[in-house]
Amino acid sequence: MAVAFTNPSIETCTSLTKPFRPSLSSKNPITLKRFSVSSSLSSSALQMEEQQRENGPVVLQRPDCFGRFGKFGGKYVPETLMYALSELESAFQSLANDVEFQKELDGILKDYVGRESPLYFAERLTEHYKRPNGEGPLIYLKREDLNHTGAHKINNAIAQALLAKRLGKKRIIAETGAGQHGVATATVCARFGLDCIIYMGAQDMERQALNVFRMRLLGAEVRAVHSGTATLKDATSEAIRDWVTNVESTHYILGSVAGPHPYPMMVREFHAVIGKETRKQALEKWGGKPDVLVACVGGGSNAMGLFHEFVENKDVRLIGVEAAGFGLDSGKHAATLSKGEVGVLHGAMSYLLQDEDGQVIEPHSISAGLDYPGVGPEHSFLKDIGRAEYYSVTDEEALGGILFTFNLSSSVQLTQIAFKRLSRLEGIIPALETSHALAYLETLCPTLPDGTRVVVNCSGRGDKDVQTAIKYLQV
Repeated sequence: MAVAFTNPSIETCTSLTKPFRPSLSSKNPITLKRFSVSSSLSSSALQMEEQQRENGPVVLQRPDCFGRFGKFGGKYVPETLMYALSELESAFQSLANDVEFQKELDGILKDYVGRESPLYFAERLTEHYKRPNGEGPLIYLKREDLNHTGAHKINNAIAQALLAKRLGKKRIIAETGAGQHGVATATVCARFGLDCIIYMGAQDMERQALNVFRMRLLGAEVRAVHSGTATLKDATSEAIRDWVTNVESTHYILGSVAGPHPYPMMVREFHAVIGKETRKQALEKWGGKPDVLVACVGGGSNAMGLFHEFVENKDVRLIGVEAAGFGLDSGKHAATLSKGEVGVLHGAMSYLLQDEDGQVIEPHSISAGLDYPGVGPEHSFLKDIGRAEYYSVTDEEALGGILFTFNLSSSVQLTQIAFKRLSRLEGIIPALETSHALAYLETLCPTLPDGTRVVVNCSGRGDKDVQTAIKYLQV
């Protein structure tokens, strides 16, 4: 599918008028401009909440001219980075008029990444969730796991690498948790001849040893981060420190819809191809839209890539699934939107896990890609206005099944859960991140009317998680 960027509409904050209130009619959905950052001074959280009380959920242009999604987002960074962020935003906006850039990106996504990714009808999984009377939802998988490098991350990495080349920056840094963004970044750096440094928590390097090897094989330098819990949060912090020090020569390919503006907007736009393809494919397959979209949420890039196209269609449910770890009441989880409070982390205001003193609480998830105490600011915005729903799934529920049966210390055997079920019924081994979204089908499917069309974003494949699974499972 061709990647089309429309001309951005940018207004100065002093010339803004009344709030933008698009019609949410499913017959005439508003198509948001791809790079539009115009909005209104009256899009503050207070005024938005007042409108919501009077008229129901309000969807505003996202983000506004300050890089905010309601009260979330913004730029909370050292002065050293302000010029680099402004330069990045200007370059990003200029791409809307750059025919050669669009042509090059479209060609690489098609011939190198392998887009478009299939929208696959999971026939046996659908049959599994049928009720005794034969009724039940129809389940489709958006197969981002079939992309080159095995996950959705390559969409953003390719586009940002091209952007870095336009900025004349040949040194690339990135953070990674599960390793998929690191692999994608190392891949595109090899493709374009760029120097590549990946920051990764030492704990994540241990549980994602395969991806560490892949990154090094591709020519990247992988730097272990031992501070904190040695996971994604700490890797991100270290990458930001590097960027502050080397800002003139370095581009930071941030891997999620988090961080300071323009990253949440930019990463969303580079992943929006997921939702655009889904709309097109759904129209071809059944002549309409999906009824429900489901995706896992850590930072939230794969979910936002799927959701963004359908935000204006209020008849499409948007469901994000976070990592509940050992349980929401255990204190060992990464369910930021379920249990977090508003705060600032890594340059943006959003929900995050913090104690009563405002100190970040270390998260936990069996999935390295969801093991993050924050979340993208647009997810926080969609939660607060009631446009998206967010739930959580425990390690046990998600890990249940590559192809194995659990043997836990409690001697409780858990079988036929997400990982195993998809593997056995469809021959698809999902990533542990994706398994959280799949596991939520257990709760969701019994509540859905017959024939409801559910699209689950299969954001990555599970090869990388075998070493983690072996510690918990027996063949």
